[in-house]
Amino acid sequence: MGFSWSKKNPTLRHGSDDQVASSSASDTEKQTGQTAAVATAQDLPTDPITLEVHRRREKALLRKLDLHLVPGVAILYLLSFLDRSNVANAKLEGLTKDLGISDPDYSTGLTIFFIGYILFEVIWNIILKRIGPRIWLPLITLVWGIVATLQGVVQNNERVSGTAGFFVVRFFLGLTEGGLFPGVVFYLSMWYKRAERQYRIALFFSAASLAGAFGGVLAYGISFMNGIGGYQGWRWIFIIEGLLTVVLAVAAWWYIADWPAKATFVTEDERRLIQARLAADSDASQSEVFEWDEVWKALKDYKVWLYCAAFHTLSLPLYTISFFLPSIIKALGYQSYQAQLLTVPPYALATALTVVYAVVSERVGVRAPFVIASSLTAVIGYAILIGNTDPIGHPGVSYVGVFFATAGIFPSCALALSWPAMNVSGQTKRAVASGLQITIGNTGAIIGTQIYRNPPRYLVGHSVALAYMVLNCVVAAVLWHTLRRENKKRDRVAAGSNAVVAAGDWQGDDDPRWRFRL
Repeated sequence: MGFSWSKKNPTLRHGSDDQVASSSASDTEKQTGQTAAVATAQDLPTDPITLEVHRRREKALLRKLDLHLVPGVAILYLLSFLDRSNVANAKLEGLTKDLGISDPDYSTGLTIFFIGYILFEVIWNIILKRIGPRIWLPLITLVWGIVATLQGVVQNNERVSGTAGFFVVRFFLGLTEGGLFPGVVFYLSMWYKRAERQYRIALFFSAASLAGAFGGVLAYGISFMNGIGGYQGWRWIFIIEGLLTVVLAVAAWWYIADWPAKATFVTEDERRLIQARLAADSDASQSEVFEWDEVWKALKDYKVWLYCAAFHTLSLPLYTISFFLPSIIKALGYQSYQAQLLTVPPYALATALTVVYAVVSERVGVRAPFVIASSLTAVIGYAILIGNTDPIGHPGVSYVGVFFATAGIFPSCALALSWPAMNVSGQTKRAVASGLQITIGNTGAIIGTQIYRNPPRYLVGHSVALAYMVLNCVVAAVLWHTLRRENKKRDRVAAGSNAVVAAGDWQGDDDPRWRFRL
């Protein structure tokens, strides 16, 4: 079996990808592993009537996958974002006052979360690949749910420092949450074709902004529990939301599916269709043994570092908004309960736009211009926030700026985070690239947690966030140009070659048959 450059053969051609293949029956019988997987793809129908039936089967399969896969992982990410960012809501309800935490120490606690978060992200993804999502994802959710609940029982007395306790639980919360996002991105890449991944990852990521909206309403309601059981309202925020995570983590043992080869919710016919679809499009259906060489390939690929830079320039604005939005709004002159509720509309808009951008960019077939457009929306928002020299006198102006900033940050993140899942070939290399993108990206969050001081203008914080969003536009433009140039280079090589290359010689995303999605 072999691959040829014949553009008349549509077998491996999807969207803007120019991957094409041809095979013979005799070759197919002799090949195993990757070759056999691609041979399955060759059995996909080509005559019009059978092809139409096949398309209907594919649509039905996609609906089934979307129903069984995306809601479950989106719920886990909603819980994850809720448990890491509800500290902002708890601060308004007296967290720092009751525990004797100064503003600089509060910022340090936020920083410590990300130190724990980034330490093991790549390792967590390697573990996920080895033991499977059905065990790993519910397990880490259960552990961080317990840690999140413990935030509500931190004490401040002669024997125990409230600041030290705050630091400890934030570190372990970050450590345990760090395996979820890169793990789910890799997980979805093992079920969906390349062209289908970005939309599902964006839906998954939209749970982050939804958590912000949900968290504001929940914190508003829970704040009225102040004094119940002898606990302050901010403690109940951590306890109730943490216990919710624990309960749903236990339930996740039943609703999180395993890899396609082991999942029980699909029939054998559907499993074969999944394998054929993936074999015709990517490496997800192959049986790949873990090798450290694939890790080094990811670390040496400059494009992986560009994907990291794309998220790094977004993570600072993303997490400063997530951790400081209630405080930013309260500093405009609102009461705590008003500020909790006023966080809801910007997050709701961000959720809607994240989905809209995902749908439109998927149909158009490019991401970079939408990342740039969305990031420029956030630039406008920060410019409004910086330009309002009297935020207390004109709170409505700053609130409009918050809308623009929030509505621009979240869609850009959803699109940028889908790049490795679509463009990195080789399962281990992709797992490492996804983990590395989050690790390097979140160093921006570490910086961001230290710069949001001096309310109500937060001039330094807003200015750095604006600069980061501008840098994101530059990085997205560089990625756009780089990937287009690489695709054109490979097209020229393809046009001048008639050689048939053996499927066993597949070189991942370095292979001249691979095309990058922009």
